[in-house]
Amino acid sequence: MLTIKLITEKTDEVIRGLEKKHFKNAQEAIAHVIELDKKRRNAQNQLDKNLAEVNSISKSIGQLMKEGRKEEAEKAREKVSQMKEGNKTLQAEMDQAQADLQELLYTIPNVPYESVPEGDGAEDNVVEKMGGMETPLPQNALPHWELAKKYDLIDFDLGVKITGAGFPVYKGKGAQLQRALINFFLDEARKAGYTEIMPPTVVNPASGYGTGQLPDKEGQMYHCQTDDLYLIPTAEVPVTNIYRDVILDEKDLPIKNCAYTQCFRREAGSYGKDVRGLNRLHEFSKVELVRIDTPEHSRQSHQEMLDHVESLLQKLELPYRILRLCGGDISFTAALCFDFEVYSEAQKRWLEVSSVSNFDTYQANRLKCRYRTMNKKIELCHTLNGSALALPRIVAALLENNQTPEGIRIPKALVPYCGFDMIR
Repeated sequence: MLTIKLITEKTDEVIRGLEKKHFKNAQEAIAHVIELDKKRRNAQNQLDKNLAEVNSISKSIGQLMKEGRKEEAEKAREKVSQMKEGNKTLQAEMDQAQADLQELLYTIPNVPYESVPEGDGAEDNVVEKMGGMETPLPQNALPHWELAKKYDLIDFDLGVKITGAGFPVYKGKGAQLQRALINFFLDEARKAGYTEIMPPTVVNPASGYGTGQLPDKEGQMYHCQTDDLYLIPTAEVPVTNIYRDVILDEKDLPIKNCAYTQCFRREAGSYGKDVRGLNRLHEFSKVELVRIDTPEHSRQSHQEMLDHVESLLQKLELPYRILRLCGGDISFTAALCFDFEVYSEAQKRWLEVSSVSNFDTYQANRLKCRYRTMNKKIELCHTLNGSALALPRIVAALLENNQTPEGIRIPKALVPYCGFDMIR
């Protein structure tokens, strides 16, 4: 959530940033924010004055009674009574303006950094780097859904029977490969200084609002209506919310957490070849990195996270590229985001496997996640997160890019975790 300070002090800059994100009616929305804030502040100022006057008059009543000036005391009581009624109206006006302001701010996205390129959509994202393209790729490769059936690794039809489309069943070495990747990613994160968290996979609405999934992504989340709980779309939500309404010490930053969870996304309206097999699921496994940092250090943290994710793809020997997302493709909450994609040889297309984002103070303002500086000032933190990594498309790329006439080769880094070096 954007801060009122940012909106009022850098109004034109905020509007330009929102327009870069293709946020409709940016000028009108920001003007409305300023109007509601002014209304709230005016009501607050008048209320404060009235309360001070009520307090002063109330103190005088006792003295008037002592001096025998009962008529004046009675008039003072009457004035206090009238002012208290007026204060109730002012309080209601202030509360309503605050509620309207909060509701409006929830609908306004984060402002992208200057380094975010202009663009309408994915086709305008900028390729920052490519790697692993020297990896020999098989000719006439089978897609992963055919390989999964050939080697009895994943049963998509059984998932449909048990639950529905988008809920595959991993079997035998397919399940072992999945577990191996989870442990590999977690071990690599721990080596990089991340503390492992095992959070709940359902959260309350406050947690969804805290990280920005609500109200923006409500339609994409599974909602347990009876208990008013949401299945998480990523571990970002519960892990970042650990620090909701918390004041941290600057000396303890950056905080570095990682978590493996199942993730759930409705993906309403998804269909066609782009969602076949593991390309787009409703339930999937993912290891997430979350950092809480100071504004001065958050960009370095972002780069360290990018380096970490790149190292994972290098160790998995996969062809990859890193994209700087443009204004039209960056998420609602992010100020800067890089996507990692792996190449699917059989499908002849790139598959997104990670987004690494810096949210600046946007999530922290919603969460009231703050830190105490060395000078004892209380400031908003910066929050960051990234997938390290999402498993479905990694599995797809591993199967497709490592198929040989003898079977599917397992990258050396994964062999100790799998217990086998080939799938036959």
